[in-house]
Amino acid sequence: MKYLTTLLLLTSISFCLAQTQTGKASYYADRFEGQLTASGEKYKHNKLTAAHKTLPFGTVVKVTNLSNELTVEVRINDRGPFVEGRVIDLSKSAAEALNMLTQGIADVKLEVVDPGEGKGGGFSTAPISNVTVEERELYDFSVERVDPKGYGVQIGSYRELVNLMRFSENLKSSYRKDVTVQVKVLNGVKIYTLIVGQFPNRDKATDFKSKISRRYPDAFIVDLSSLK
Repeated sequence: MKYLTTLLLLTSISFCLAQTQTGKASYYADRFEGQLTASGEKYKHNKLTAAHKTLPFGTVVKVTNLSNELTVEVRINDRGPFVEGRVIDLSKSAAEALNMLTQGIADVKLEVVDPGEGKGGGFSTAPISNVTVEERELYDFSVERVDPKGYGVQIGSYRELVNLMRFSENLKSSYRKDVTVQVKVLNGVKIYTLIVGQFPNRDKATDFKSKISRRYPDAFIVDLSSLK
């Protein structure tokens, strides 16, 4: 077939994905003020931002200090921390909100509250991405083969299954729509494509695409019957 692409399976996925992570948090030293982060933004101590190893830039995470139950929401714009056992590096103002400036390190729980725009990392809408997976990530999910009808909106394609699992759950939580996965083989490599919704006509699919266009500018409409 053209581009050596073969449709293998259409699968509807319902993930019970733990959108939480626990571990130790640290915060940026003052010497990093004004330096560029991995996203290209400059670090500002008075902004509620953070570094995470795998979450995409723009993801909003709720951080809870487990010792005092204080919480703060931060936006991921950097990579790190690269110290074993630490799961997030917070800006100084975020650390202050959690009352952890004195001790420097705190046991925290992370919860994804907004998947952001999917720029980089695990939820990227780039065609193929590789992301380091946390050693203790656990997933529970169910899969069934489906015969989709109508129209859907394709969000992105992924090579790593864990990336698909993470992003699928965020899409379902954000938009309350069915998520269908198209499995293809491209040049001998399996690719997982995420399609949101099973709309009865193209107009409804177009309305949904317009709704998400700012977050997913590369999304496009797919005739689901053509995938069979």
